[in-house]
Amino acid sequence: MKILVADRLSQAGLDIFAAADGIELDYRPELSEQELLSAVADVDALVVRSGTRLTAEVFERASCLRVVGRAGIGAENVDLDAANRRGVVVMNTPFGSSITSAEHTIAMLMALARHIPQACAALRRGEWQRDSYLGVELSGKKFGVIGAGKIGRLVIERALALKMQVLVCDPYLTTEAIQQLGGEQVELLELLQNSDFISLHIPLNPETRNFLDAELLAQVKPGCRIINCAQGGLIDEEALVAALQSGQVAGAALDVFTKEPPAADHPLLQFDQVIATPHLRAASADAQINIAVQIARQVLDFLQRDLITNALNVPSVNADLLKTLRPCFELAERMGLFMSQYRKGRFKQVAIVYSGTVATYPLELLTAVFLKGLLRPVLGELVNDVNAVHLAREHGIRVSETRVHSANEFSSSIQVQIEGDQGWHSLSGALFGQNDYRLVRIDEYLLEAIPAGHMLVLRNEDRPGVIARICAVLAEAEVNIATLNLSRQRIERSAISLIGVDSLLSPEVLQKLAAAEGVLFACPVNLPPVSNWNTN
Repeated sequence: MKILVADRLSQAGLDIFAAADGIELDYRPELSEQELLSAVADVDALVVRSGTRLTAEVFERASCLRVVGRAGIGAENVDLDAANRRGVVVMNTPFGSSITSAEHTIAMLMALARHIPQACAALRRGEWQRDSYLGVELSGKKFGVIGAGKIGRLVIERALALKMQVLVCDPYLTTEAIQQLGGEQVELLELLQNSDFISLHIPLNPETRNFLDAELLAQVKPGCRIINCAQGGLIDEEALVAALQSGQVAGAALDVFTKEPPAADHPLLQFDQVIATPHLRAASADAQINIAVQIARQVLDFLQRDLITNALNVPSVNADLLKTLRPCFELAERMGLFMSQYRKGRFKQVAIVYSGTVATYPLELLTAVFLKGLLRPVLGELVNDVNAVHLAREHGIRVSETRVHSANEFSSSIQVQIEGDQGWHSLSGALFGQNDYRLVRIDEYLLEAIPAGHMLVLRNEDRPGVIARICAVLAEAEVNIATLNLSRQRIERSAISLIGVDSLLSPEVLQKLAAAEGVLFACPVNLPPVSNWNTN
């Protein structure tokens, strides 16, 4: 079997590949796009870092490819949809650089507090200006940590060792969990108004892009200092420039930018009180060795033993069983994605009932896939089949599974009940055959819908004219209706409409729908498209 390593990898990982029986190693870092398309034609495994983009065309050319190993956190450079379509397992190494990333945050914290880079540069210019670089102590200062995931927790531990008072804002963690870390749970506004230093440790997704914007920066404690070693795009860079100019923010330490590398004349790089590094959070010799060794072992385990570890697009499961389970996994994940958008807010309990044929399969795998769908819109791409259950537990979500071997309405079905800030809500899906699965119930309303594409969930009064008004709003906005599913409760005189549309709905259209006479609730749900759907 042939393994292509298309980015630079620590020698420790290359040695593991070279010593493996039945493996041909092709180490070719820094391939051009055209060279990569030619090189992947006959490879069984492909190992990359962040420098190589794996597009849909790469997967089309790689006719023998079975597994991609992404040496590092995330897989932003990998087209996961294309990998799914080709049946390629994509793995990463989510924990190999956690300590290094946390230590870089603390290094930036100290450098920011004591003006170390600026003082070093001045000394190299022949200047001896001790009074110009008066710093502040960290001991006793309030350190605000936004997001207490794997890296955030390591940062909290180290800040406590520096005798800082740690304020933590993570709405998906319980008070008890944060107290066990040694931090104090606070709301975001309280953290901003009281912290001397603020560090971001949240994923980048549509909800967190430009998270620290002008409005929130106006709420920070005057003279605070901000650190971002997490993701570029979490801070509105123009707003940060304005906050630095006004003195509202005294300084910033940035390892990541919205666009990387930033231009040499980037406004943030013109401030003496801003220190910056070129995305170095995982750049330590120890982390590079850990990542290389971890990805080499994972790829070999898959090729030689059919074992899947730290996969981003499939559960950790024997490859033969995976083919049988794939439709169940797809339905479970889509149900999770649906519920995360249908009922937003903090989830407290999840109760899953597996009935009929699906109840004979390993439930922990199906539950992990459902939770991945439920949590990913909130926690980002770091959520995968391996850590979804653990992350749910960390965030105080109680999860229960029930196995019912006898089938009721359907020969194989999944029913989910979720308790959140808005009370209990439920969703049911059923499998009808190979790659044929449908949503069959929302709360108490029976319906049948393909869980794919752009969808609109409407709760409305059950009386003449309401559906016509809904359709009129969509028609006026030139939104084409692909499917329309209706269900009603005669006693309550209410109904649910599940409408599939061909395009993403704008906020203006959603606002008009919600305000339409007879409409009680309007919610967009966007799911991945389904390829090769069985409509028979």
